[in-house]
Amino acid sequence: MHRLNTAVLGDCLIEMKGFGNTAFHLAHVDPPYFSGPERRGYYGRSHSQNSIRRVDYAKTETWEVPGEKYFKELFRVSQSQIIWGANYFAFRDVSPFKTPRRGELDAFMAANPRGWIVWDKCNGNSSFNDYELAWSSFNEPTYVYKFMWNGMMQGLSENRGWVQQPVKRLNQKRIHPTEKPIKLYRYFLSRYTAPGMRVLDTHLGSGSHRIAAIDFEVGFHGIEKNTVHFSNQEKRFLQHTGMLRLDFGLPLQPAQPPWK
Repeated sequence: MHRLNTAVLGDCLIEMKGFGNTAFHLAHVDPPYFSGPERRGYYGRSHSQNSIRRVDYAKTETWEVPGEKYFKELFRVSQSQIIWGANYFAFRDVSPFKTPRRGELDAFMAANPRGWIVWDKCNGNSSFNDYELAWSSFNEPTYVYKFMWNGMMQGLSENRGWVQQPVKRLNQKRIHPTEKPIKLYRYFLSRYTAPGMRVLDTHLGSGSHRIAAIDFEVGFHGIEKNTVHFSNQEKRFLQHTGMLRLDFGLPLQPAQPPWK
């Protein structure tokens, strides 16, 4: 049923070398921007200031910041790109800079009038970043996309993301320390893809992107090198699509996409 929606356990740099030039219409990626172990304290402690227990993510392998070889391959295998956290990397005409705070947004947009996407997390007075930035190759005017993503406060829908989802049981269950909303990926797929296109995600993580792609009739391929994250997203994907059978083991290495 999801023949064109695949994922593979492996190193994205090695995997991309197996694809031809512009094999994908869009590379929509979210690489790690620091190297080393996944530090719990970086994302928040086990309990909030109000003593509310937070998600306890499994200890996993270390992360590695992608370098020049990664970006060279990424631009080779894809026609267009959306790169989250791009302000932390050096590629093409981008040099690393800090994410703007709420009072700095107007200045950022004035200095960067085209090619950037600003995700406003609608997080109020949270100590976390107000925004997350993505660079895109579409050369559109820089714009702000609002989707609430602050603990138990999550956006209602991809088109009304600034409105809080009032029913907590409908919230997305997080399985990854830097997880993005499925609804956020749905918004960008609806904006930048059309049926028949092929989409690449080199750092699949929680698999939110993969789940979002199901309804858009696009060919999707995700790559994840971390064994824990890969297994978790595979289980989530199979549960979401109703294909999980408890009496069978989960496949560790789904088939390669047919266009490879």
